[in-house]
Amino acid sequence: MVDIVGSLTLGKVWDLTVAQHADRTFLVFLNQAGQRSEYTYRQFGDTVTRTALGLRALEIGRGTVVVMQLENSPEFIACLLALAKVGAIAVPLGPKTPPAEALGLIQSCQADWGIVESKDLAAYNQLRLKNGVLPGGVFAPPRLSEEPFTPPPTAPPLVDQPLSSDALAEILFTSGTTSAPKGVMITHANLVYSGHYAIWQTSMRADDRVYTTMPACHSNFQLVALTGVIVAGATLVLAARYRAHCFFEDARREKATITQLTAMMVRTLLLQPPTEQDCDHQIRETLYFMPISDDDKVAFENRFGVRLLNSYGSTESICWVVTDPPQGERRWPAVGRAGLGYEVAIMGAAAEPLGPGQVGEFWVKGIPGRTLMAGYLNNPEATAATLREDGWLRTSDLGYYDDDGWFFFVDRARNVIKRSGENISTGEVEAVLDAHPAVCQSAVIGIPDPLRDQAVKAFIQLVPGALLEAGELQAYCRDRLAPFKVPEVIEFVAELPRTTSMKVAKWCLEPDKSPLVTPQ
Repeated sequence: MVDIVGSLTLGKVWDLTVAQHADRTFLVFLNQAGQRSEYTYRQFGDTVTRTALGLRALEIGRGTVVVMQLENSPEFIACLLALAKVGAIAVPLGPKTPPAEALGLIQSCQADWGIVESKDLAAYNQLRLKNGVLPGGVFAPPRLSEEPFTPPPTAPPLVDQPLSSDALAEILFTSGTTSAPKGVMITHANLVYSGHYAIWQTSMRADDRVYTTMPACHSNFQLVALTGVIVAGATLVLAARYRAHCFFEDARREKATITQLTAMMVRTLLLQPPTEQDCDHQIRETLYFMPISDDDKVAFENRFGVRLLNSYGSTESICWVVTDPPQGERRWPAVGRAGLGYEVAIMGAAAEPLGPGQVGEFWVKGIPGRTLMAGYLNNPEATAATLREDGWLRTSDLGYYDDDGWFFFVDRARNVIKRSGENISTGEVEAVLDAHPAVCQSAVIGIPDPLRDQAVKAFIQLVPGALLEAGELQAYCRDRLAPFKVPEVIEFVAELPRTTSMKVAKWCLEPDKSPLVTPQ
Protein backbone atom coordinates (compact mmCIF):
# COMPACT_ATOMS: atom_id res chain seq x y z
CA MET A 1 0.00 0.00 0.00
CA VAL A 2 1.27 3.45 -0.92
CA ASP A 3 0.46 5.88 1.87
CA ILE A 4 2.45 8.14 4.20
CA VAL A 5 3.93 5.01 5.81
CA GLY A 6 4.68 3.02 2.67
CA SER A 7 7.05 0.16 3.47
CA LEU A 8 8.59 1.79 6.53
CA THR A 9 8.83 -0.13 9.78
CA LEU A 10 9.49 1.36 13.20
CA GLY A 11 13.07 0.08 13.06
CA LYS A 12 13.68 1.74 9.69
CA VAL A 13 12.24 5.05 10.87
CA TRP A 14 14.41 4.88 14.00
CA ASP A 15 17.55 4.31 11.92
CA LEU A 16 16.69 7.19 9.56
CA THR A 17 16.12 9.57 12.47
CA VAL A 18 19.35 8.52 14.20
CA ALA A 19 21.27 9.23 10.98
CA GLN A 20 19.64 12.63 10.54
CA HIS A 21 19.70 13.83 14.16
CA ALA A 22 22.67 11.93 15.60
CA ASP A 23 23.87 14.65 17.96
CA ARG A 24 20.44 15.93 19.01
CA THR A 25 19.14 14.86 22.43
CA PHE A 26 16.70 11.98 22.04
CA LEU A 27 15.89 11.11 25.66
CA VAL A 28 16.00 12.74 29.06
CA PHE A 29 15.02 10.39 31.86
CA LEU A 30 14.03 11.52 35.37
CA ASN A 31 14.15 8.58 37.77
CA GLN A 32 12.21 8.20 41.00
CA ALA A 33 15.07 9.65 43.04
CA GLY A 34 15.07 12.79 40.92
CA GLN A 35 18.30 11.89 39.13
CA ARG A 36 18.60 12.86 35.49
CA SER A 37 20.18 11.03 32.57
CA GLU A 38 20.43 12.19 28.96
CA TYR A 39 21.13 10.41 25.67
CA THR A 40 21.67 11.67 22.15
CA TYR A 41 20.16 9.85 19.18
CA ARG A 42 23.62 8.47 18.37
CA GLN A 43 24.18 7.17 21.90
CA PHE A 44 20.75 5.60 22.14
CA GLY A 45 21.03 4.21 18.63
CA ASP A 46 24.18 2.35 19.69
CA THR A 47 22.31 0.97 22.70
CA VAL A 48 19.39 -0.19 20.55
CA THR A 49 21.75 -1.93 18.09
CA ARG A 50 23.69 -3.58 20.91
CA THR A 51 20.42 -4.78 22.46
CA ALA A 52 19.12 -6.05 19.11
CA LEU A 53 22.27 -8.09 18.55
CA GLY A 54 21.89 -9.54 22.03
CA LEU A 55 18.33 -10.56 21.19
CA ARG A 56 19.46 -12.22 17.97
CA ALA A 57 22.10 -14.16 19.90
CA LEU A 58 19.20 -15.67 21.85
CA GLU A 59 17.48 -16.48 18.54
CA ILE A 60 14.81 -13.89 19.22
CA GLY A 61 13.71 -12.66 15.82
CA ARG A 62 10.85 -12.43 13.36
CA GLY A 63 7.57 -13.40 15.03
CA THR A 64 9.05 -14.17 18.47
CA VAL A 65 6.58 -13.01 21.13
CA VAL A 66 8.31 -11.24 24.03
CA VAL A 67 6.52 -10.03 27.15
CA MET A 68 7.97 -6.82 28.61
CA GLN A 69 7.13 -5.94 32.19
CA LEU A 70 9.34 -2.94 32.88
CA GLU A 71 9.03 0.36 34.69
CA ASN A 72 9.25 3.68 32.86
CA SER A 73 12.93 3.65 31.93
CA PRO A 74 15.43 4.03 29.09
CA GLU A 75 15.70 0.24 29.12
CA PHE A 76 12.02 -0.09 28.23
CA ILE A 77 12.48 2.10 25.15
CA ALA A 78 15.71 0.38 24.13
CA CYS A 79 14.11 -3.07 24.35
CA LEU A 80 10.97 -1.95 22.51
CA LEU A 81 13.00 -0.51 19.62
CA ALA A 82 15.39 -3.47 19.55
CA LEU A 83 12.50 -5.91 19.35
CA ALA A 84 11.05 -3.89 16.48
CA LYS A 85 14.39 -3.99 14.63
CA VAL A 86 14.65 -7.79 14.82
CA GLY A 87 11.01 -8.31 13.86
CA ALA A 88 9.86 -9.67 17.22
CA ILE A 89 6.45 -8.91 18.74
CA ALA A 90 6.50 -6.92 21.97
CA VAL A 91 3.81 -7.42 24.62
CA PRO A 92 4.15 -4.64 27.23
CA LEU A 93 2.44 -5.36 30.56
CA GLY A 94 1.81 -3.02 33.46
CA PRO A 95 4.82 -2.90 35.78
CA LYS A 96 2.66 -3.44 38.87
CA THR A 97 0.97 -6.56 37.53
CA PRO A 98 2.03 -9.47 39.77
CA PRO A 99 3.50 -12.39 37.80
CA ALA A 100 0.63 -14.66 38.83
CA GLU A 101 -1.93 -12.17 37.47
CA ALA A 102 0.10 -11.74 34.30
CA LEU A 103 -0.08 -15.48 33.68
CA GLY A 104 -3.38 -15.29 31.81
CA LEU A 105 -2.09 -12.57 29.50
CA ILE A 106 1.16 -14.45 28.89
CA GLN A 107 -0.72 -17.59 27.99
CA SER A 108 -3.23 -15.80 25.77
CA CYS A 109 -0.48 -14.33 23.59
CA GLN A 110 1.66 -17.52 23.77
CA ALA A 111 4.76 -15.55 24.72
CA ASP A 112 8.16 -17.11 24.12
CA TRP A 113 10.34 -14.87 26.27
CA GLY A 114 10.00 -12.38 29.08
CA ILE A 115 11.98 -9.22 29.86
CA VAL A 116 11.32 -8.11 33.44
CA GLU A 117 12.88 -5.99 36.15
CA SER A 118 15.78 -7.63 38.00
CA LYS A 119 13.75 -7.69 41.21
CA ASP A 120 11.05 -9.79 39.49
CA LEU A 121 13.34 -12.40 37.94
CA ALA A 122 12.97 -14.92 40.76
CA ALA A 123 9.18 -14.68 40.77
CA TYR A 124 8.98 -15.07 37.00
CA ASN A 125 11.36 -18.00 36.94
CA GLN A 126 9.26 -19.68 39.60
CA LEU A 127 6.15 -18.98 37.54
CA ARG A 128 7.82 -20.49 34.50
CA LEU A 129 8.72 -23.66 36.37
CA LYS A 130 5.24 -24.11 37.85
CA ASN A 131 3.17 -23.36 34.77
CA GLY A 132 5.42 -24.15 31.82
CA VAL A 133 5.06 -20.63 30.40
CA LEU A 134 7.74 -18.58 28.63
CA PRO A 135 9.60 -21.54 27.14
CA GLY A 136 12.48 -19.38 25.94
CA GLY A 137 13.23 -17.92 29.34
CA VAL A 138 13.18 -14.71 31.37
CA PHE A 139 15.89 -12.08 31.60
CA ALA A 140 16.45 -8.56 32.85
CA PRO A 141 16.98 -5.75 30.33
CA PRO A 142 20.62 -5.12 29.41
CA ARG A 143 22.30 -2.19 31.10
CA LEU A 144 22.57 0.95 29.03
CA SER A 145 26.03 2.09 28.05
CA GLU A 146 27.17 5.46 26.78
CA GLU A 147 30.21 3.92 25.13
CA PRO A 148 30.27 4.06 21.29
CA PHE A 149 29.43 0.76 19.69
CA THR A 150 30.43 -0.77 16.36
CA PRO A 151 28.83 -4.12 15.50
CA PRO A 152 31.46 -6.85 14.96
CA PRO A 153 31.97 -7.98 11.35
CA THR A 154 30.64 -11.44 12.21
CA ALA A 155 27.42 -10.15 13.75
CA PRO A 156 24.32 -11.86 12.31
CA PRO A 157 21.84 -9.74 10.34
CA LEU A 158 19.08 -8.33 12.53
CA VAL A 159 16.43 -9.71 10.17
CA ASP A 160 16.79 -12.59 7.77
CA GLN A 161 14.46 -11.00 5.20
CA PRO A 162 13.09 -7.47 4.79
CA LEU A 163 10.29 -6.80 7.27
CA SER A 164 6.92 -5.60 5.95
CA SER A 165 5.23 -2.56 7.43
CA ASP A 166 2.14 -4.78 7.76
CA ALA A 167 4.01 -7.14 10.12
CA LEU A 168 2.77 -7.38 13.70
CA ALA A 169 4.93 -5.28 16.03
CA GLU A 170 3.05 -5.26 19.32
CA ILE A 171 0.18 -6.68 21.27
CA LEU A 172 -1.22 -3.99 23.55
CA PHE A 173 -3.76 -5.22 26.06
CA THR A 174 -6.64 -2.81 26.54
CA SER A 175 -6.70 -0.99 29.84
CA GLY A 176 -9.78 -2.87 30.97
CA THR A 177 -11.83 0.05 32.34
CA THR A 178 -15.15 -1.71 31.65
CA SER A 179 -14.20 -5.34 30.89
CA ALA A 180 -11.35 -7.80 30.96
CA PRO A 181 -8.42 -6.76 28.71
CA LYS A 182 -8.24 -7.84 25.07
CA GLY A 183 -5.04 -8.06 23.03
CA VAL A 184 -5.00 -5.30 20.39
CA MET A 185 -2.76 -6.22 17.46
CA ILE A 186 -0.52 -3.28 16.44
CA THR A 187 1.48 -3.34 13.20
CA HIS A 188 4.63 -1.46 12.25
CA ALA A 189 2.48 0.67 9.96
CA ASN A 190 0.26 1.54 12.94
CA LEU A 191 3.28 2.72 14.92
CA VAL A 192 4.77 4.80 12.11
CA TYR A 193 1.40 6.32 11.20
CA SER A 194 0.76 7.27 14.82
CA GLY A 195 4.01 9.24 14.80
CA HIS A 196 2.97 11.24 11.73
CA TYR A 197 -0.46 11.83 13.26
CA ALA A 198 1.00 13.06 16.56
CA ILE A 199 3.16 15.51 14.61
CA TRP A 200 0.09 16.90 12.86
CA GLN A 201 -2.02 16.95 16.01
CA THR A 202 0.52 18.91 18.08
CA SER A 203 2.43 20.75 15.31
CA MET A 204 5.50 18.93 16.63
CA ARG A 205 8.93 19.92 15.31
CA ALA A 206 12.46 18.65 15.86
CA ASP A 207 13.10 21.39 18.43
CA ASP A 208 10.13 20.34 20.60
CA ARG A 209 10.59 18.67 23.98
CA VAL A 210 7.76 16.28 24.89
CA TYR A 211 7.41 15.74 28.64
CA THR A 212 5.39 12.73 29.73
CA THR A 213 4.72 10.75 32.89
CA MET A 214 2.44 8.24 31.14
CA PRO A 215 3.15 4.55 31.76
CA ALA A 216 5.50 3.37 29.02
CA CYS A 217 3.48 0.18 28.57
CA HIS A 218 0.41 2.16 27.49
CA SER A 219 -0.71 3.35 24.08
CA ASN A 220 -0.77 7.01 25.17
CA PHE A 221 2.96 6.93 25.65
CA GLN A 222 3.86 4.76 22.70
CA LEU A 223 1.43 5.98 20.02
CA VAL A 224 1.71 9.70 20.77
CA ALA A 225 4.80 10.70 22.72
CA LEU A 226 7.36 8.08 21.64
CA THR A 227 6.46 7.60 17.97
CA GLY A 228 5.82 11.32 17.47
CA VAL A 229 9.23 12.19 18.90
CA ILE A 230 11.00 9.56 16.79
CA VAL A 231 9.36 10.60 13.50
CA ALA A 232 9.97 14.29 14.23
CA GLY A 233 13.49 13.87 15.61
CA ALA A 234 12.38 15.72 18.74
CA THR A 235 13.36 15.19 22.40
CA LEU A 236 11.47 12.96 24.82
CA VAL A 237 11.51 13.81 28.52
CA LEU A 238 10.26 10.74 30.40
CA ALA A 239 9.61 10.67 34.13
CA ALA A 240 9.65 7.42 36.08
CA ARG A 241 6.30 8.32 37.58
CA TYR A 242 3.83 11.18 37.96
CA ARG A 243 4.41 13.46 40.94
CA ALA A 244 1.99 16.37 41.21
CA HIS A 245 4.17 18.49 43.49
CA CYS A 246 7.02 18.72 41.00
CA PHE A 247 5.27 18.24 37.63
CA PHE A 248 5.52 21.85 36.49
CA GLU A 249 8.91 22.28 38.17
CA ASP A 250 10.27 19.44 36.04
CA ALA A 251 8.52 20.77 32.92
CA ARG A 252 10.02 24.20 33.53
CA ARG A 253 13.55 22.92 34.15
CA GLU A 254 13.45 20.66 31.07
CA LYS A 255 12.00 23.43 28.86
CA ALA A 256 9.11 21.16 27.86
CA THR A 257 6.91 22.43 25.04
CA ILE A 258 4.35 19.59 24.83
CA THR A 259 2.97 17.45 27.62
CA GLN A 260 0.32 14.83 28.33
CA LEU A 261 -2.29 15.04 31.07
CA THR A 262 -5.18 12.98 32.39
CA ALA A 263 -8.24 14.24 34.24
CA MET A 264 -6.78 12.90 37.48
CA MET A 265 -3.60 14.87 36.88
CA VAL A 266 -5.52 18.09 36.22
CA ARG A 267 -7.40 17.71 39.49
CA THR A 268 -4.34 16.86 41.58
CA LEU A 269 -2.31 19.69 40.04
CA LEU A 270 -5.08 22.09 41.01
CA LEU A 271 -4.79 20.83 44.59
CA GLN A 272 -1.14 21.91 44.80
CA PRO A 273 -0.41 25.22 46.60
CA PRO A 274 -0.35 28.08 44.04
CA THR A 275 3.04 29.66 43.36
CA GLU A 276 4.26 32.67 41.43
CA GLN A 277 5.93 30.27 38.97
CA ASP A 278 2.76 28.44 37.92
CA CYS A 279 2.80 30.12 34.50
CA ASP A 280 6.58 30.16 34.18
CA HIS A 281 7.07 27.42 31.57
CA GLN A 282 7.28 26.93 27.82
CA ILE A 283 4.44 24.44 27.39
CA ARG A 284 2.35 25.34 24.34
CA GLU A 285 0.24 22.18 24.07
CA THR A 286 -1.31 19.78 26.57
CA LEU A 287 -3.21 16.85 25.18
CA TYR A 288 -5.38 13.91 26.15
CA PHE A 289 -9.06 13.20 26.63
CA MET A 290 -10.29 15.54 29.39
CA PRO A 291 -13.52 14.47 31.13
CA ILE A 292 -13.39 17.33 33.62
CA SER A 293 -15.85 20.00 34.68
CA ASP A 294 -16.05 23.42 33.05
CA ASP A 295 -14.88 24.98 36.31
CA ASP A 296 -11.80 22.77 36.50
CA LYS A 297 -10.97 23.46 32.87
CA VAL A 298 -11.15 27.22 33.31
CA ALA A 299 -9.30 27.14 36.63
CA PHE A 300 -6.49 25.00 35.20
CA GLU A 301 -5.98 27.03 32.06
CA ASN A 302 -6.06 30.35 33.93
CA ARG A 303 -3.74 29.22 36.72
CA PHE A 304 -1.11 27.46 34.60
CA GLY A 305 -1.36 29.52 31.42
CA VAL A 306 -1.97 26.58 29.08
CA ARG A 307 -4.65 25.61 26.57
CA LEU A 308 -5.99 22.07 26.84
CA LEU A 309 -6.16 20.08 23.61
CA ASN A 310 -9.15 17.79 23.98
CA SER A 311 -9.43 14.57 21.99
CA TYR A 312 -11.09 11.19 21.77
CA GLY A 313 -9.75 7.79 20.76
CA SER A 314 -8.74 4.35 21.96
CA THR A 315 -6.02 1.78 21.61
CA GLU A 316 -8.11 0.16 18.87
CA SER A 317 -8.30 3.42 16.88
CA ILE A 318 -4.48 3.85 17.17
CA CYS A 319 -4.65 7.67 17.20
CA TRP A 320 -6.84 10.27 18.88
CA VAL A 321 -9.20 10.11 15.92
CA VAL A 322 -11.35 13.04 17.08
CA THR A 323 -9.25 15.97 18.20
CA ASP A 324 -9.07 19.69 18.66
CA PRO A 325 -7.26 21.02 15.59
CA PRO A 326 -3.65 22.10 16.18
CA GLN A 327 -4.55 25.65 15.16
CA GLY A 328 -7.69 27.75 15.29
CA GLU A 329 -10.91 27.37 17.20
CA ARG A 330 -11.52 24.90 20.00
CA ARG A 331 -15.09 24.40 21.13
CA TRP A 332 -15.03 23.06 24.67
CA PRO A 333 -16.48 20.70 25.85
CA ALA A 334 -16.29 19.22 22.35
CA VAL A 335 -13.65 16.53 21.95
CA GLY A 336 -12.83 18.00 18.56
CA ARG A 337 -13.39 17.23 14.91
CA ALA A 338 -12.50 14.21 12.77
CA GLY A 339 -8.71 13.98 12.52
CA LEU A 340 -6.65 13.62 9.37
CA GLY A 341 -7.00 10.22 7.76
CA TYR A 342 -10.24 9.28 9.51
CA GLU A 343 -13.99 9.48 8.98
CA VAL A 344 -16.22 9.68 12.04
CA ALA A 345 -19.96 9.04 12.27
CA ILE A 346 -22.61 8.82 14.96
CA MET A 347 -24.73 5.72 14.39
CA GLY A 348 -28.04 4.53 15.78
CA ALA A 349 -29.00 1.12 17.15
CA ALA A 350 -29.80 -0.18 13.66
CA ALA A 351 -26.45 1.04 12.29
CA GLU A 352 -28.14 4.02 10.66
CA PRO A 353 -26.34 7.41 10.48
CA LEU A 354 -27.73 9.98 12.89
CA GLY A 355 -27.94 13.71 12.34
CA PRO A 356 -26.65 16.69 14.33
CA GLY A 357 -27.66 16.68 17.97
CA GLN A 358 -28.72 13.03 18.03
CA VAL A 359 -26.92 10.83 20.56
CA GLY A 360 -25.59 7.54 19.21
CA GLU A 361 -22.47 5.40 18.98
CA PHE A 362 -19.13 6.71 17.73
CA TRP A 363 -18.00 4.85 14.61
CA VAL A 364 -14.58 5.50 13.11
CA LYS A 365 -13.50 4.61 9.58
CA GLY A 366 -9.88 3.90 8.70
CA ILE A 367 -7.69 1.15 7.31
CA PRO A 368 -7.22 -1.96 9.51
CA GLY A 369 -3.56 -2.57 10.17
CA ARG A 370 -2.61 0.92 8.95
CA THR A 371 -4.68 3.59 10.71
CA LEU A 372 -6.77 1.20 12.84
CA MET A 373 -5.80 -1.89 14.80
CA ALA A 374 -5.34 -5.11 12.86
CA GLY A 375 -7.80 -6.86 15.20
CA TYR A 376 -7.95 -8.61 18.57
CA LEU A 377 -5.47 -11.40 19.18
CA ASN A 378 -7.00 -14.89 18.89
CA ASN A 379 -10.48 -13.41 19.24
CA PRO A 380 -12.22 -13.40 15.86
CA GLU A 381 -15.66 -12.96 17.44
CA ALA A 382 -14.67 -9.76 19.25
CA THR A 383 -12.82 -8.54 16.16
CA ALA A 384 -15.86 -9.08 13.92
CA ALA A 385 -18.13 -7.32 16.43
CA THR A 386 -15.81 -4.31 16.62
CA LEU A 387 -14.04 -3.95 13.27
CA ARG A 388 -16.11 -4.33 10.11
CA GLU A 389 -14.71 -5.44 6.77
CA ASP A 390 -15.47 -2.02 5.27
CA GLY A 391 -13.09 -0.33 7.73
CA TRP A 392 -15.63 0.98 10.23
CA LEU A 393 -14.61 0.54 13.89
CA ARG A 394 -17.40 0.40 16.46
CA THR A 395 -16.38 2.03 19.74
CA SER A 396 -19.29 1.34 22.12
CA ASP A 397 -18.97 5.00 23.15
CA LEU A 398 -21.83 7.49 22.95
CA GLY A 399 -21.72 11.01 21.57
CA TYR A 400 -23.18 13.46 19.09
CA TYR A 401 -22.02 16.21 16.74
CA ASP A 402 -23.26 19.73 16.06
CA ASP A 403 -24.08 21.48 12.81
CA ASP A 404 -20.45 22.50 12.33
CA GLY A 405 -19.01 18.98 12.69
CA TRP A 406 -17.75 19.26 16.27
CA PHE A 407 -18.11 16.02 18.23
CA PHE A 408 -19.16 15.74 21.87
CA PHE A 409 -18.52 12.72 24.07
CA VAL A 410 -21.46 11.66 26.25
CA ASP A 411 -20.37 8.41 27.87
CA ARG A 412 -19.29 4.87 27.24
CA ALA A 413 -22.27 2.79 26.19
CA ARG A 414 -21.34 0.34 28.95
CA ASN A 415 -21.57 3.21 31.43
CA VAL A 416 -25.26 3.89 30.81
CA ILE A 417 -27.45 2.86 33.74
CA LYS A 418 -30.98 1.80 32.82
CA ARG A 419 -33.36 2.66 35.64
CA SER A 420 -37.14 2.39 35.31
CA GLY A 421 -36.96 3.09 31.59
CA GLU A 422 -34.62 6.05 32.04
CA ASN A 423 -31.05 6.11 30.70
CA ILE A 424 -28.53 7.62 33.13
CA SER A 425 -25.04 8.62 32.04
CA THR A 426 -22.56 7.71 34.74
CA GLY A 427 -20.30 10.45 33.39
CA GLU A 428 -22.94 13.08 34.11
CA VAL A 429 -23.34 11.88 37.69
CA GLU A 430 -19.57 11.67 38.19
CA ALA A 431 -19.13 15.24 36.94
CA VAL A 432 -21.50 16.48 39.67
CA LEU A 433 -19.89 14.36 42.37
CA ASP A 434 -16.36 15.40 41.35
CA ALA A 435 -17.34 19.06 41.60
CA HIS A 436 -17.90 18.72 45.36
CA PRO A 437 -14.87 20.27 47.10
CA ALA A 438 -14.39 17.24 49.37
CA VAL A 439 -14.39 14.70 46.52
CA CYS A 440 -11.11 13.79 44.86
CA GLN A 441 -12.71 11.44 42.31
CA SER A 442 -15.81 9.32 41.94
CA ALA A 443 -16.83 6.24 40.01
CA VAL A 444 -20.49 5.49 39.34
CA ILE A 445 -21.91 2.12 38.31
CA GLY A 446 -25.30 0.46 38.07
CA ILE A 447 -26.18 -2.28 40.53
CA PRO A 448 -29.11 -4.70 40.36
CA ASP A 449 -32.45 -3.39 41.63
CA PRO A 450 -35.39 -5.84 41.74
CA LEU A 451 -37.94 -3.09 41.15
CA ARG A 452 -36.21 -0.59 38.85
CA ASP A 453 -33.75 -2.82 36.92
CA GLN A 454 -30.73 -0.89 38.18
CA ALA A 455 -29.86 1.51 40.97
CA VAL A 456 -27.14 4.16 40.98
CA LYS A 457 -24.11 3.45 43.17
CA ALA A 458 -21.20 5.84 43.66
CA PHE A 459 -17.72 5.01 44.95
CA ILE A 460 -16.12 8.10 46.44
CA GLN A 461 -12.43 8.84 47.03
CA LEU A 462 -12.18 11.92 49.22
CA VAL A 463 -9.60 14.67 49.15
CA PRO A 464 -6.97 13.83 51.80
CA GLY A 465 -8.18 15.06 55.20
CA ALA A 466 -11.73 15.79 54.05
CA LEU A 467 -14.81 14.57 55.95
CA LEU A 468 -18.13 13.95 54.24
CA GLU A 469 -21.30 12.01 55.02
CA ALA A 470 -23.24 10.08 52.40
CA GLY A 471 -26.45 11.98 53.16
CA GLU A 472 -24.69 15.31 52.73
CA LEU A 473 -23.37 14.27 49.33
CA GLN A 474 -26.80 13.01 48.24
CA ALA A 475 -28.35 16.33 49.22
CA TYR A 476 -25.67 18.08 47.15
CA CYS A 477 -26.60 15.93 44.16
CA ARG A 478 -30.34 16.55 44.55
CA ASP A 479 -29.74 20.24 43.94
CA ARG A 480 -27.94 19.47 40.68
CA LEU A 481 -29.43 16.28 39.24
CA ALA A 482 -32.83 14.89 38.42
CA PRO A 483 -34.08 12.76 41.33
CA PHE A 484 -33.69 9.44 39.46
CA LYS A 485 -29.99 10.22 38.82
CA VAL A 486 -29.03 10.80 42.47
CA PRO A 487 -26.90 7.91 43.81
CA GLU A 488 -28.93 5.71 46.12
CA VAL A 489 -25.86 3.92 47.43
CA ILE A 490 -22.60 5.67 48.31
CA GLU A 491 -19.46 3.84 49.36
CA PHE A 492 -16.38 5.74 50.52
CA VAL A 493 -13.10 4.11 49.54
CA ALA A 494 -9.50 4.87 50.34
CA GLU A 495 -8.49 4.51 46.72
CA LEU A 496 -10.21 3.73 43.43
CA PRO A 497 -8.85 0.80 41.40
CA ARG A 498 -6.96 2.00 38.36
CA THR A 499 -5.58 0.67 35.13
CA THR A 500 -1.97 1.19 34.10
CA SER A 501 -3.07 4.38 32.32
CA MET A 502 -4.54 5.70 35.60
CA LYS A 503 -8.13 5.38 34.43
CA VAL A 504 -10.64 4.06 36.94
CA ALA A 505 -11.10 0.32 36.35
CA LYS A 506 -14.87 0.24 36.78
CA TRP A 507 -15.16 -3.43 35.97
CA CYS A 508 -13.34 -4.14 39.24
CA LEU A 509 -16.17 -2.36 41.09
CA GLU A 510 -18.99 -4.42 39.61
CA PRO A 511 -20.99 -6.44 42.15
CA ASP A 512 -19.60 -9.79 41.00
CA LYS A 513 -15.98 -8.65 41.20
CA SER A 514 -13.73 -8.77 44.21
CA PRO A 515 -13.18 -5.22 45.49
CA LEU A 516 -9.70 -3.84 44.92
CA VAL A 517 -10.15 -0.98 47.38
CA THR A 518 -10.38 -0.77 51.12
CA PRO A 519 -13.52 0.97 52.44
CA GLN A 520 -12.93 3.75 54.92
